[in-house]
Amino acid sequence: MNPQSTLPPTPAALPPKTGAPDAPGRRGKGPRSEVRLLAGMGHIALAVWAVIVIVPILWTFLAAFKNTNEIFSSPWTLPAELRWENFGRAWTKANVGRYFLNSVIVVGFSTFGTMLLGSMAAYVLARYKFWGNRAIYYLFVSGLAFPVFLALVPLFFVVRNLGLLDTHTGVVLVYIAYSLPFTVFFLAAFFKTLPSSVAEAGMIDGCGHTRLFFQVMMPMAKPGLISVAIFNIIGQWAQYQLPLVLLSNAKDKWVLTQGIADISVNAGYEADWSGLFAALTIAILPMIIVYAVFQRQIQAGLTSGAVK
Repeated sequence: MNPQSTLPPTPAALPPKTGAPDAPGRRGKGPRSEVRLLAGMGHIALAVWAVIVIVPILWTFLAAFKNTNEIFSSPWTLPAELRWENFGRAWTKANVGRYFLNSVIVVGFSTFGTMLLGSMAAYVLARYKFWGNRAIYYLFVSGLAFPVFLALVPLFFVVRNLGLLDTHTGVVLVYIAYSLPFTVFFLAAFFKTLPSSVAEAGMIDGCGHTRLFFQVMMPMAKPGLISVAIFNIIGQWAQYQLPLVLLSNAKDKWVLTQGIADISVNAGYEADWSGLFAALTIAILPMIIVYAVFQRQIQAGLTSGAVK
């Protein structure tokens, strides 16, 4: 055995280096500065957006405790005293209490129907393969791109022909149809992330398709269901165009948005601006409370569907 074969290779035998490394102080300086610049611009944009959203809401809350003179003479100052009678006057004299109850009834039934039908449709489209599956799914998704105001005239005649005009039932059915595209689109993607092994185990244990959905898959999809339900509640609570067309001749069945619009029109003649802002506060606060209470569930539902 030649002893020279065990010696390490000489520097001449080593492969040539392709290039010298970057200096420690200059390595990655360009990309990092770009990331910091974009992050700073993003923070500035979020701060501006927060100011645009929060300031009008705070101004509305402050104006709800002022009188008409304070609203116009010192709009950006705190109220001299907390005038809770503004809320009482809006609740009783302006019939905000009745409109509030009507909104709760309509939104409650429509959200329940939307979540029941939307979750069932999304589950079938996401977990079962059959002819026309994709076509039905794309029909649902296409509803997201269809403006509501384009369907107001034919919708009016359809509801009238069904004998549901100026009824809460007609508004509930229209709300359900209006909210189904987003619900199916969101939940179909969510149901696809659920493990198939759990569904197979349920079928082996004797679960039928209906029992498997309601007792196994729906509890697993709880974060996504809560997120979509909150979005539907907020969207239906703030809806104005549909009830304006479908409940135009039944003032006792108006929802909250119609009542506030009527108060704003009459405020120019009666000068009860404090009552108007009190009514707006009554309409805004429930949605803020709902979002604040279920904020963690909404975030969990939006993020859990992204990781399988």
